Amino acid sequence: MYYLGIDFGGGSSKATLIDEKGVVIATASNEYVTTYGSDGMATQKPKDWYFSAIENIKSILKNGINAKEIACICFSAATHTAVLLDENDEVVDDSIYWTDTRSTKEKEFLIKNYKEYIFEKCKHLPDTIWTLPELMYLFNNKKELFNKTKHVLFAKDYVRHMFCEGYVTDYIEAEGSMLFDFDKNEWDTKLLNLAGLDISKMPKIVRPTDFVGNVSEKASKESGLSTTTKVICGSTDTAMEVFAAGGVKEGDMTIKLATAGRICLVSKMAFPDKHIINYSHLIDGLYYPGSGTKSCAASLRWFRDTFGGSYKDFDKLVEATPLGSDGLFFHPYLIGELTPLANPNVRASYFGISSTHTKGHFLRALYEGVGYSLLDCFNYLKVKGLSVGNKAYILGGGAKGKIWKQIVSDILNVELMSCENNDSSYGGSLTAAVACGVFKSFEEASERTLKVIEVTKPNKENHEKYIQLHKKYQEITDFTIRFYEKQD
Repeated sequence: MYYLGIDFGGGSSKATLIDEKGVVIATASNEYVTTYGSDGMATQKPKDWYFSAIENIKSILKNGINAKEIACICFSAATHTAVLLDENDEVVDDSIYWTDTRSTKEKEFLIKNYKEYIFEKCKHLPDTIWTLPELMYLFNNKKELFNKTKHVLFAKDYVRHMFCEGYVTDYIEAEGSMLFDFDKNEWDTKLLNLAGLDISKMPKIVRPTDFVGNVSEKASKESGLSTTTKVICGSTDTAMEVFAAGGVKEGDMTIKLATAGRICLVSKMAFPDKHIINYSHLIDGLYYPGSGTKSCAASLRWFRDTFGGSYKDFDKLVEATPLGSDGLFFHPYLIGELTPLANPNVRASYFGISSTHTKGHFLRALYEGVGYSLLDCFNYLKVKGLSVGNKAYILGGGAKGKIWKQIVSDILNVELMSCENNDSSYGGSLTAAVACGVFKSFEEASERTLKVIEVTKPNKENHEKYIQLHKKYQEITDFTIRFYEKQD
């Protein structure tokens, strides 16, 4: 039998099919559009996710796969992305993606009036990335949408609903909404009311591995899947990645170079803090608190889309450019920053440009700037008492090239382990297999399938140089924050 995981990211979806040993049989990917606006808008069309999943499944089945042998499917996606449905299950508006910054006023209102309450209930402070201020923005500017709204789902739940009807979500996804009581494991009425919602419109809370039905006849006809294929609830992309990358026991650390950069540490407790993001782990009793930088691989994609070139050529240019980029610094605050600034208004910059700087300098400064931002995240976790070690599993599209991994390893002074398979879609397929009893537990699934294929060790001499350069990076950061505070 086979097990299928499908994940939805910032610009594309990916499907991974595995067998009962966790071996990847086939993969497929399909892109869709995120629409950006000068006002900070970042939105996606929910139906694009569904159609991209359909195309991925069709591609998977072209590998000679018997659809009836796909036992189970699991969906995952980035958190925070709400989908509003009317009484006919039609989407009432495009969904706000977590990089959208239009809800700044709503965030400030929440901090001024509900800061302590939200922190107590959600283990986080308000920011534009969370669903609550996003929905408040919609309520304040497009109130008519809420008159049409009958159900609220989240990105992966909407796609799953299209394959297998049911208004459910998992508790990890709910923790990312800022509408949910973290400790009581239930929707919070007071927070829902702030977003113009009542509990009747919210999905039922279940476990990520709970079966919610089978593939519907409609979805079967459109995708080629069999109606015998079971569907589980699924969960968030980071939960799936942490699991897939090897983070299954206390002390395991993952570093993610994806659209956003994340450093997560598996722990037996949450660490409520204004700059630490807390979520429950797929494994009962564990959590994966972490810190994040908003524009990691997104910075490199911006550079490519704006100035042209290919990622492969970029790596060659960076490798030929000296450490420190000959005094050029890049701060990756394209859409504001998370840890430790928590500032959606600060913006990116190149600092120290001279006539001698080449495209290679600008690229290496970008790679190093993201590394410095991750060092800010790393240091913050240490200051707050999290036991970060000197080894981590590395994941994300940015980790595919050796040079960026080496730069991050040198800056953080951390040994980075690259695994054969560690993305969210693979984690989803493994989760489907766990749900079906192929593996007795998440721990057993990881032990039997995890394969480290490369280890990147830090260069001590380079690390010492980077520490000195990071001090200059922080001085520029301080100046940048003051500059944008004056612009308010």
